[in-house]
Order: sequence, then structure tokens, then C-alpha cells
Amino acid sequence: MAARVNGEGILLSDYEQELRRYQAGVADLQLEVPAEEARQQVLDYLIELTLFNQAAQENGYTVSDEELVQKIIELAEARGGQASLDAYLGENFYTQDSFRESIARELALIWMRNFLIGQAPTTAEQIHARQILVSNQNQAIAVQRRLEVGTPFSDLAYEYDPLTGGDLGWFPRGYLFQPAVEEAAFALQPGQYSGTIETSYGFHIVAVIERDPQRELKGDALIAAQRAYIEAWLSDRRAQSAIEIYVN
Repeated sequence: MAARVNGEGILLSDYEQELRRYQAGVADLQLEVPAEEARQQVLDYLIELTLFNQAAQENGYTVSDEELVQKIIELAEARGGQASLDAYLGENFYTQDSFRESIARELALIWMRNFLIGQAPTTAEQIHARQILVSNQNQAIAVQRRLEVGTPFSDLAYEYDPLTGGDLGWFPRGYLFQPAVEEAAFALQPGQYSGTIETSYGFHIVAVIERDPQRELKGDALIAAQRAYIEAWLSDRRAQSAIEIYVN
């Protein structure tokens, strides 16, 4: 065994074959990944795959023979026929049995992820804000002074961003690429603006236009929320599981 997850073993042979596939993929991409990091990533993947599969079973999912056969047929057709798929298996260190097992576990993983997506929140507290972004501190000081004497924030925003007026749209927590800007925005009420916030992008001043305690998540914000929900679930599941590791 390479590891055991809640009493279920991960075979050393499965771990070694997955590591070979990982290393071959890294080589194809001409990347350099330290051996220890490669081993850890493969082990983490197999542990997480096992956790998803166990949860899928607990929630009533079992891969049917029909579903498995259909998936393999689809994969063969996508590669141009069974002969091409067989060649792929040989090149990637699969036997027919290990490939069937791999596909079954991936189908259970997909089912469980979709199950979790169905449970993820579809609304969240959100803010509609705009920002003024300048490249140096002297510009930021000048903007702050003009705001202090009553220049409307939107007028200044359009001066520095004529296309969008610095409109950031609606966003929930954990969505913006600049956490400091997001934190400052959520500390404000509509009509208020922040002090100067320095990030790697420059100097920001942000103003809140509207806020909604339970606004529907859409587009990228919904996808981000679903991803965060799955990651939180996986972290909790792993923390609550008995995981024994036997390889270095």
C-alpha cells in the first residue's frame, strides 16, 4: 500500500503508475518539478480522488457497467478508434483493467463534484463598486484632494478610465484579484470611498455604489463560489478522515 484513506487502501502499484504518468506529462511540457514535489502532488491527487469516491458512494452513486462501457466507447471514438485508444493505454502505463478502474473513479469524482455544486450557495453578499487606479502616489494624493473638495467620484473615475469609469461591477467576497481592494470595499457603505490602497497594480481608491446582502451569483462569480465550496468541503473531509501514508 502507498496509503490508506478511512481504511481503504491505495495500492503502491497504482501510485507508482500515476507517478510515471505525471512525470511523463511534466517532461512533455518541458517543465522541471522536483521529485519530492511530484510525489506529493500525485499522492494528494490519489487521496483526494479516494475521498470523492467514498463520498459519492455514501450519497448513493455507483458506476454502472453501461455507463462505464459507454464512456470508454466515447473515448475510443474521440481518439479515432479502439486501436488508437489501446496505443494510448500502452504509452501511458495502463492495462485494460487499470484503465477501466481509472475511468470508474473519474466518473464518481465528476458525479460528486456535480453533487456538491448542487449544494453550493447561489446568492451572497455583494458590492457594486468603482475604482480610480493610478500609477504613483503623487497622483493618488491629487485624486484624494479633489475628492475632499467635492469633485464627484464618478467624474474622476471617468477621467482616469474613460471606457468604464473604473466600474468593478458586482462582486462577492473572495472574488477580486486584489484582496486589499476588496477588503476596503466591504468596509464601506454606498456613497463612501476609501483611502489610497497600494497593490502590485498601482494605487487604488475605491468607492461603493450599492451593496446587497443576498444577491444572485452569476457568471465567473458563481463559478468561483462553487469552486470555493468544493475546496472547503474537501479540506473539511480530509481533516475528518483517517489518512495513513506509507511512502516517502
